[in-house]
Amino acid sequence: MAKQERARRTREKVLTAAAEVFAGQGYSSTTLNAVAERIGMTKGALYGHFPSKRSLAGALVNESRHTWASLRAEHDAPGADPGAVLERVVVGFAGRLQSDVRLRAALRLAAECPNLAQSLSGVLVEMHNALTELVRRAQRGSGFPGYSPQLVAALLMIVMYGLLNAPAGCAEIAGAPGGQPLWRLLFTALTGSGGPNSACPEDGSATGPASGPVSGS
Repeated sequence: MAKQERARRTREKVLTAAAEVFAGQGYSSTTLNAVAERIGMTKGALYGHFPSKRSLAGALVNESRHTWASLRAEHDAPGADPGAVLERVVVGFAGRLQSDVRLRAALRLAAECPNLAQSLSGVLVEMHNALTELVRRAQRGSGFPGYSPQLVAALLMIVMYGLLNAPAGCAEIAGAPGGQPLWRLLFTALTGSGGPNSACPEDGSATGPASGPVSGS
């Protein structure tokens, strides 16, 4: 039992070290030697836990799936206001990105390496689909404006990823943790009086309120 616990702890250390290197350097520039050196381990010992860089990256991306699922379960309580659920899930995930290097690395890997493996490449698609459904529920149950749910979900993911990679000055303006002032501004804008009067097409072809011809054209 003690041996299994040591192996588990070592595996966790390896994943964190790999995440720090992946998050800072990306997949192509990361080497197993760099990961091993970060925690004072030989490359041979590292192979005992992960046989390749691909397997390390895959473990991190798969872990991000569980993180996303647990966050949704935490905030999506039965009977909760759908609009509040949407905001809490998004803000909670954005805050987790700021504090969890393994999650940051997983998102970078999923974005940079869509062909890592068929079973891993869909994690961002899964997130987008889940957010799309949360937006639909907010529109049905909370009066959330009728923008295309797919477009809103894409916007939320773009802002999450952009906040993660924002320059230091922008990050300070956005506020910590997780850029909460920025999210308040975005959700206020999305739910404000400037929203469209009717739902946009599901294909996302409409990008905002309907408008008449531009004068002088």
